[in-house]
Amino acid sequence: MVTIVKKGSDKKEAAKQLKKALKTKGVDTRKYCGVIKLVEDPLEIQKKMRDEWE
Repeated sequence: MVTIVKKGSDKKEAAKQLKKALKTKGVDTRKYCGVIKLVEDPLEIQKKMRDEWE
């Protein structure tokens, strides 16, 4: 994201724009923790998926 601060703007306006630019929209990943129940080792699943390309 690009924030343009013009030369004639005051410090409050520049700080306001900077604060707005720094806000991050995040995803709460903790709600997905433990949702998938695996019967196979995740590393083995990953190796199988990589071997599909050959």
